[in-house]
Amino acid sequence: MRIIRFLDADGQEHLGQDLGQGMANRINGSLFDVAELPSLVTNLSIHVSKLLAPLVPVNIFCIGLNYRAHAQEGGKAAPQRPIVFMKPVTTLNHPDQPICIPKVCQEEPETDFECELAVVIGKTGKDIPEAEALDHVCGYTCAVDVSARLWQLKRGGGQFVRGKGFDTFCPLGPALVTADEIPDPQTLRLTTTLNGQLMQDGHTSEMIFSVAHLISFISQDTTLLPGTVILTGTPHGVGFARDPKILLKAGDELVIEVEKIGKLINPVA
Repeated sequence: MRIIRFLDADGQEHLGQDLGQGMANRINGSLFDVAELPSLVTNLSIHVSKLLAPLVPVNIFCIGLNYRAHAQEGGKAAPQRPIVFMKPVTTLNHPDQPICIPKVCQEEPETDFECELAVVIGKTGKDIPEAEALDHVCGYTCAVDVSARLWQLKRGGGQFVRGKGFDTFCPLGPALVTADEIPDPQTLRLTTTLNGQLMQDGHTSEMIFSVAHLISFISQDTTLLPGTVILTGTPHGVGFARDPKILLKAGDELVIEVEKIGKLINPVA
């Protein structure tokens, strides 16, 4: 099922089954009532006035260098275990809303794009065996790990969180596709298009660490709550690794697409 979160014409927030063409059937219940979702869908069709990110995350975990070619383009060796960092939940951004270049990033161009498959955890788990990891997934959506490279690499004290943590730096959407429709998350193409030019073109089969492995690894001695989002890494083609560099600027249009999920479109301001 394709699930969206949206505002109606009166500004009221709803969860709905996406019908396309700006319409949705209202869902009476939680995103995480996955087993009951079919019975929670009503016949009440509502016009989608404004599309929101499909959920408000409780935590956002991110994985660095999870595609070998991306590690190579940055001059890094492939990691031996997942590189985990986090984004503040205040980075959340919605479809069609601007990615805002922070004032502290305007001395020189440094704001970059990373298209990613995002995993949404649907039930609480800790020390999850890899063989059971996908059973904890509610669904999948598209994400952009927006990155301020100088703050990430030189000004952040050796940690990624500052360069990854500015407001609007985590667009999610346009919909959450439930896990039953994507039984194998390692079969998806993902792309980035900037102002109509293809920049990234990868496939989740190229991940160094699979989605199941990532969930199991992150859950070691760590409780994953419903609403936890995991960004699973980006393929090669990021702007900072190009010669010359291609970095985000005001007026750009960024389009992230993940197979079976759809297009996440954000302008840059």
